[in-house]
Amino acid sequence: MGFRFIHAADIHLDSPMRGLSSYETAPVEQLRGATREALKKLVTTAIEDQVSFVVIAGDLYDGSWKDYRTGIFFAQQMGRLSKAGIRAYVLYGNHDAENEMTKSLKMPDNVRIFASRSPEIHKIEELKVALHGRSFPNRAVDENFAAGYKGAVKDCYNIGVLHTALEGYAAHPTYAPCTVDELHAKGYDYWALGHVHEFQQWDGASTIVFPGNLQGRSIRETGRKGAVSVTVNDAGKSVVERLYLDVLRWEVLKVDVSDCTTLDGVAQKVGRGLSRLLEQCSVCHAVRVVLEGSTPLHGLLFGSGAALRAQVIAQAASIDSEKLWVEKVSVATSAPWQPPVDADSHEAMSALQAILAEAMTDQDFLVQLQQELAPFLNKLSSEVQHDVPLLTLAREQRLGDLVAEVAPGLLARLSAKVQ
Repeated sequence: MGFRFIHAADIHLDSPMRGLSSYETAPVEQLRGATREALKKLVTTAIEDQVSFVVIAGDLYDGSWKDYRTGIFFAQQMGRLSKAGIRAYVLYGNHDAENEMTKSLKMPDNVRIFASRSPEIHKIEELKVALHGRSFPNRAVDENFAAGYKGAVKDCYNIGVLHTALEGYAAHPTYAPCTVDELHAKGYDYWALGHVHEFQQWDGASTIVFPGNLQGRSIRETGRKGAVSVTVNDAGKSVVERLYLDVLRWEVLKVDVSDCTTLDGVAQKVGRGLSRLLEQCSVCHAVRVVLEGSTPLHGLLFGSGAALRAQVIAQAASIDSEKLWVEKVSVATSAPWQPPVDADSHEAMSALQAILAEAMTDQDFLVQLQQELAPFLNKLSSEVQHDVPLLTLAREQRLGDLVAEVAPGLLARLSAKVQ
C-alpha cells in the first residue's frame, strides 16, 4: 500500500543565537524563537498532509539545555502528532548525544528513539516498513555506523536513518563516515540522512537524501530551509518533494554599485534588491548586504560606514520593517585605477606596482607578513574572520593571494590622491 512520510534533520531546537547583543536593531525574540516556530510548522504540515510517520535524523537538540523547557516543548509537539495518529522515529546525532536530559525525559508513546548500543530496526507492520538506525552514544563517532546496519527486511520498504558526514563535506565534522556507494549497496529503498545542513539527493539503487537543517540559524546558513516529504507508491517507488518550513530566512544580497554616483543612489539600488527578495518569498528575511563593483565611491563607502548602514536600514524599513532585517552592510568594492597624469607620479606608481607584483612571490616578505598579522588574527573572533574574505586569506596563510587582492585598491587610492 502507498504511504507518505516526512524526513527532517538538524532542527537544533532552541539553538542559542550568539552575538545578537551587538546588533541594536536585531529582532532578538524572533530569531531566538525561529527553531521552535519551524518545528511547529513541520508538525502542522505533517498533520494537514496526513502523513503516516515522521523521521528525524539527528541533532533534534543543540547540545546541553539550560533547563527542561526545550524537551517539554518537543514533547508537546509530539503530542500534537500523537492526537493525529502520526508516529515519530528519532535518531540522536552528535549534538543530542552529549545531553543527559535528552536521555532521561520521557517522550509520548508515539515517539520511537533509536538505540545507541547497536543498530536497531523499528517495523510498521501495517505499512510493511522497516526503519534501520543507530543513535550516537557520544558526540564524536568516527566509526562507520552504516556498515553495521542489518540487511534489508524482505517484503518491506526499508529506510536507513543515519547521522553522517558522508563523503566530500569538509565543512562538517566527519562523524560516522561512509560513502554513497556503500549506502546504495545496502539494499535499502531510502536513506534518511542528517548532519549536513544543505539539501542533497542521490538517486539509484536507493534514494539518499540530506534534507538540510529545518531553520537557518546564522548568515552561514543562507537560503531556503526545511524538510522533505516522501511519497511511496504501491510499487515502492519514492518521490521526494522539498518542504520549505523556515520562518526566517538568511540571505546574502550582492549589489553591483558600479553605476552609482552617490550614497543615495547606492541605498536606492540596495532597496530595489531588498524588494525583489520579498517578491520571491514573503517569509521574514535577515539580510547581509554586500556592495560590489568598481566605483569612484570606493573610498567614500569605506569611510561612511555608519551613514551607509543607516541609509540601507531606512530602505529596508520603508519596504517592510516586519519582514526585513539588515544584519550587516559589507563593502567589497574596488576603486578604478587611473594612471597619474604627471610623469614623476606615474613613474612612482609604476615602481610601486612592480614592488607589489614581486611581493606576491617573495617568500621572505610573506613569512614576515604572516608573523606580523598573527597576533592581530588571534584576537579576532572566528565569526569575524569568516565574514571578511581578506582575513580568511590571512588565516589560511595565502599571503600571496592577500597581496594580490589588496594591491589594486591600494594603487587606485594612491592614484586618486596624486591626480
